[in-house]
Order: sequence, then structure tokens, then C-alpha cells
Amino acid sequence: MALAITLFKIRETLTGSACVLGINNFMALDLRLQVKLSQQLVMTPQLQQAIKLLQLSRMELVDVVTEELAENPLLEEGIETKEEQDEGVATLEGDAAGSTEAAPEQEVQAESEGMNDIDWQTYLEGYNLNSSDTRNSYEDHEDKPSYESLLTRQESLNDHLMWQLKLSIFTDAERLAAAEIIGNLDDVGYLHASLEEMAETSGQSLEVFEAAFKRVQQFDPAGVACRNLQECLLLQLERVALSDSLAATILRDFIAELEGRKYPVIAKALKVSLDEVLSAAKLISELDPRPGRAYNEEDVHYISPDIFVHKVGDDYVVTQNDDGLPNLRINSFYRNALTDSKAVDKKAGEYIQDKMRSAVWLIKSIHQRQRTIYKVTKSIVKFQREFFDHGIEHLKPLVLRDVADDIEMHESTVSRVTTNKYVQTPQGLFELKYFFNSGINTADGDAIASESVKSRIKEIIAEENPKKPYSDQKIVALLDELDINIARRTVTKYREMLGLGSSTERKRLF
Repeated sequence: MALAITLFKIRETLTGSACVLGINNFMALDLRLQVKLSQQLVMTPQLQQAIKLLQLSRMELVDVVTEELAENPLLEEGIETKEEQDEGVATLEGDAAGSTEAAPEQEVQAESEGMNDIDWQTYLEGYNLNSSDTRNSYEDHEDKPSYESLLTRQESLNDHLMWQLKLSIFTDAERLAAAEIIGNLDDVGYLHASLEEMAETSGQSLEVFEAAFKRVQQFDPAGVACRNLQECLLLQLERVALSDSLAATILRDFIAELEGRKYPVIAKALKVSLDEVLSAAKLISELDPRPGRAYNEEDVHYISPDIFVHKVGDDYVVTQNDDGLPNLRINSFYRNALTDSKAVDKKAGEYIQDKMRSAVWLIKSIHQRQRTIYKVTKSIVKFQREFFDHGIEHLKPLVLRDVADDIEMHESTVSRVTTNKYVQTPQGLFELKYFFNSGINTADGDAIASESVKSRIKEIIAEENPKKPYSDQKIVALLDELDINIARRTVTKYREMLGLGSSTERKRLF
């Protein structure tokens, strides 16, 4: 009994202590204010615009500048002098300083004189007369050619086939079925939809579609409206009266062996000589597997270099290409209106000031972009001097950090500058990223650029005997003779990157 009482007292004491401890901890939890100083990078709209312009290609930059010219009335084309640039910056700085110290009594009232006294119609007419777009305008509006007459469009495969359909004699049902078939052809002239499916969808009979299908297959170009490669090539042979030739027989019965270049097997099965099979295979190789490709060729996109590298004496001179880039300047009328606070009311002044700030930042960002491209190109010329002197075989390994450390910029800036930017050099036109590549060690311990190795592989394959092309292992041995030690799988990778097939695919018997 005494022991039970003692244990009860001990438990009561411990429970009381725990309660006191919990209350003390609860009392220790309170709210406090703490001041902490830290640095944080903030992406301002101006910085975002500068980064955006830095990674744009030349054509994209022209589009952005043209769009800004249309939206910002303070921007105009023209060469801005250094005094005008300083004046525009000073105006912005003065407005920024004045906005923090401006007194309420200096606020411009809405009934202020100035803007209402301007003859806007006369001003705009005079402005348009000085623009370059109206200098070559027609004196008589009736002499101008119509807008439609200036538009040109390449004839598509669908247009070419529909034109033939209109000139052919079809029944009404067959004409609708033929138009349905033409509409389901892909860009190269193949039909992937089944005749049964098209007949069910259009509500026409299958017989009508089969008759229209045979008629459409007779249209130009030869081989159009086919469902597979075999049918396409056979139609082309039929068009030149070779439907009963050895080539047609091979296409009908031995197309798998033909794809595998098993010419002896075909010759043995058909009981003809190997030379006859090779002649037939040569004829088949001259057929067009994509008959509609000529009518759907994409427009050629010409590359305009952003910068030039010229050799003058023993040195290389880097010059920027400013052709096609509009020269931007601040409109003097709005600049004067901003400096004269009595000429505009408060809302108009804020609008002009906002557009002025946007225009100045755009001009500054473009100039900064051009200077950065110039610095990066100068650094590349310094590192790759042997390439500019002797060609791609002397291209050296180079990484972004090397150029970034040389011009004291961040690697990300160099990466943005070299994206979609092209330089015209004595060795040809190259993208700036072309000069950055990994290195491969040679036998004497030096490093050679991976692009140089690709060029050597391309040269070796170009000089090989097409009847006995080199294997990848043979190319490794030939590169080893040039003191370039690389593995066979590396040769295979570079060969595939160059778009070159294996030795079996490159083999030509005729």
C-alpha cells in the first residue's frame, strides 16, 4: 500500500513538471520582426527586351523593328546623330528627375495652349511627302497596277491535277469522284485513303471511284495517284511502253530482292544474265519515286550574313552588315513636345514619355546587340586564325567559355549571340555556332576539331571506289594514317551525321 502511494506521488510530480515545461515552451513561442538584407536579380522589361533581341536572327530582328515602327509614333527611320541620342537620353533622365521633384503648382492644365494650335493635317501631309515610300509613287492613281496583279504563287500539285480534270471529259459522278481522289493525295502524289472509304463518305458507288481512279492515274506527272512505290514505278514504265520489260517484271515479282541489291538472285530466278539485271536496275533507279515533289518544293530561304570577315593584308577585318536593317531615330517633333511642357497636357506628356522610353531602350538594345556580335566574332577570328587562313582542316576545338572569358561576358550571352547568326568569311558562309566544337586527340598529342574529322571522313568517302566502298573499319585505318585515332563507332556516328549511308548502301554496280 505504501509503495502504491509513493508511485502515485512520483507520477503526479512528473506530470506537473511536464505541464510546467509545456507552458514554458508555449510562452517561448512569439512573433518577431526581423530585418534581413539580401540581393536578388530582377528581370526588368528593358533587360528582357535586350535578351530577346540578342537571340533573334537577322530576319526576326527586322520584323520586330518593323512592328515597333508601326506601333511607336516616336520612332522613325533615319540616321540619329550622337547629339540627338544624348539629347533623348537627357530628356528621359530629366523627366525622371523632375517627376520626383515636381511641385503641384507646375502641373499642366487641360486648357493649356499649344497642341490645339498645331495644324495636324498639314503636318502629316508634309511628313508623308518626305517619306521614301511616296517618292516613287504614281502621279495618277489609275496608273497603279492592281494589288492582285503583283501577287504570284507557285502552282501546287492539286492545282495542276484539277486543271487537267477541268480539261478532261468525265461524267458528273466521275468528276466529283476524281476531285475527291485528288483532294486526298499527299504532297508527293500518293493516295493513302482507300477507294471504299471515299466512296462510302461521298455516297458514290465504288465502281464510279474505280473508273475515276484509273483516269486520274493517267494525269501528269507520271506515277501520280498511286498507293505504293511499286505501283508508282510500274505506272511510269507503262507510260513509256515498258510494262512488259524486264524492269517491270523485277518490280512486280522481285521488289524485295531489288531493295536488298540481290542482283545475282534475281538473275538466277529469271534465268537472265547479271548485266541484264543491272541494266534493268539502272532504269528503275532513274524513275521518280515522288512524282509530285516538283510541284510542292518549298521556297528557298536565302541567308543574309549578320557580319563579314575580310582579309586585308595579313589581318582580318570584322565589319557588320547593316543592309536591310532600318536606322532608327527619335522623332524630333515629339522630342521637342516633350521638352516643352506647356505644349502638351498631362496625359499626352505621360504617353509621349512612355513611348520615348520604349524607343530609346529599343535603339540601345539593338546597338548593344550589334556590339556583342562584333566582339564575339573578333574573338572567334583570334582563336580560329588557322581556319581562316587554310580552311576547315585546321579548325581548332573551341568552347563557349573560351570566348566568354576573352570578351569578359557570360557563357549564356555568347550562346544567345551565336544562335541563328551567320558570318561571311573567305572560306564561305558559316553559322557562328559552327566554330564551337569538341576536340579529338591526335597521335602527337594535339587536338583536332570534330568538324575537321567529319570533313576528312567526307573526303575519304568521296574518293572511294563506288563499286567497292570503304567499311567503317577501313575508314578508321585511313584516319589513323593521318594521325587521327578514333573508334569505329565514332566514325559511324559522324558518317550518319553527314547523311552518308553504310558501305552496303553506298555500293554502286552501275
